[in-house]
Amino acid sequence: MITLYTWAESLYCAKVRIALRHKGVAFREVAKPENYLDIVPQGSLPGMDHDGFILGDSEAIIEYLEERFDGPPLLPEGIEARARMRERARYHDTRLEPALRGLFPHVAPSGRDPAVVVRQEAEINKHLGRFVGQLAAGADLPFGLGDCGLPASFAWIDLIAPAVGADIIWPEQVRAYRARVEAVPAVAEEMTAYRPHMLEWMARKLG
Repeated sequence: MITLYTWAESLYCAKVRIALRHKGVAFREVAKPENYLDIVPQGSLPGMDHDGFILGDSEAIIEYLEERFDGPPLLPEGIEARARMRERARYHDTRLEPALRGLFPHVAPSGRDPAVVVRQEAEINKHLGRFVGQLAAGADLPFGLGDCGLPASFAWIDLIAPAVGADIIWPEQVRAYRARVEAVPAVAEEMTAYRPHMLEWMARKLG
């Protein structure tokens, strides 16, 4: 049995749960305990305990799940296709998500800096625009590793952007991709469970 250490609002925890659901791997969730660093020395969330094998970092966990368990693959056949899928995953984790994360401290009106909001709006729009090229290069990729993190980030953009007054431009190709990914059963199931935690977080921040 997989034990997944999580934080309710973490989009990276949602990312790993999508992978687990897609592969049909049973898991149980444990909220991050006070002694978390004694369990997962890396300290990142989520953390995984699989029968005593401890692992941190969402990408490493998903790669482990892919190699360890049967079920629908998260990496396609072929060296180039697998590289494209990993490229998509890294684009999310190192480009789009950090641009989005820059807005989180500015959701609460008391901590909002309009200049930062404008800057992060531009970053998000830049990376959504560049993602179009990624989609064109990997147009024939099936659902996989590179898609697991994006649904939660897209949903957070939907919630945060209007709250802070950011104007997000969604290229048509990204809208079409999003619709396809959100129709994947594992994604739909996870987002149904995850969205209430997102809304609770927003309500706390907005007072």
